[in-house]
Amino acid sequence: MTRIKTKRTCSKGHSFYKSTDCPTCPICEKEKKPEDGFLALLSSPARNALSNHGVDQLEKLAQYSVKDLLKLHGLGKASLPLLSQALMEKGLKI
Repeated sequence: MTRIKTKRTCSKGHSFYKSTDCPTCPICEKEKKPEDGFLALLSSPARNALSNHGVDQLEKLAQYSVKDLLKLHGLGKASLPLLSQALMEKGLKI
């Protein structure tokens, strides 16, 4: 069964099609993606999960346990290797 995509417009005027009721504008999400740093390695939901909890530096990330990270809505197991690698490069760990 295929879902019907509906045309939407975000508050910034971007037009896009979605088949779910998720209000997130994919164009705005691409514009928000950082060009470098550990957040640039992550998917938009994972990046938003960390940002919404004030995690914008590796030192802040290192304060979380794996269990706590997985509790964050939007951050899943696929993000953990990327985060672990970024931490290891700075001599930190989860």
